[in-house]
Amino acid sequence: MIFTETALKGSFVIEPELLEDERGFFARTWSEREFAEHGLDPRGAECNTSFNKSKGTLRGMHYQSPPYEQAKMVRCTMGAIYDVIVDLREDSPTFTKWFAVELLATNRLMLYVPKGFAHGFQTLDERTEVYYQMSEIYVPNCSGGVRWNDPAFAIDWPPDERTIAFRDMNYPDFGGSGGAFDISLTREK
Repeated sequence: MIFTETALKGSFVIEPELLEDERGFFARTWSEREFAEHGLDPRGAECNTSFNKSKGTLRGMHYQSPPYEQAKMVRCTMGAIYDVIVDLREDSPTFTKWFAVELLATNRLMLYVPKGFAHGFQTLDERTEVYYQMSEIYVPNCSGGVRWNDPAFAIDWPPDERTIAFRDMNYPDFGGSGGAFDISLTREK
């Protein structure tokens, strides 16, 4: 696997190295040893799939708060997504900065999302499927999010018409309390 760190410290775009022959190819998409060598959380507690019927489906920006923070590895297995992460680590030099990459079934790229980041995506094709591998189990009362269009982040989303869940449209402003972020404001009740 080829690990390329993004501008947000600790997050990586991961490209599988294809071993090709007349039959097709073989590629490793997960290695506990290689993840650990790059300082990434190699634990895999859960795997999930998200199927999205329509182009323009936006899911996010989600995270889990301590003690159940999740590192994620995300891959698009069918269709295409515009995958976005936001650094919510207050002690980080890239606090509130975002990064986006197009993950396509055809490019096979993956995005490693460290703990302390919010994650979301917008589908670029109809019938798009996304695969997630998480370092921690899902705990509903630690689940939270930030609004996808919050001016504190100014994420540049694709211009498509969007389908967004009520919850994702209605997270409060990130900087609503003097710029300090209170994680309890955005937890799901």
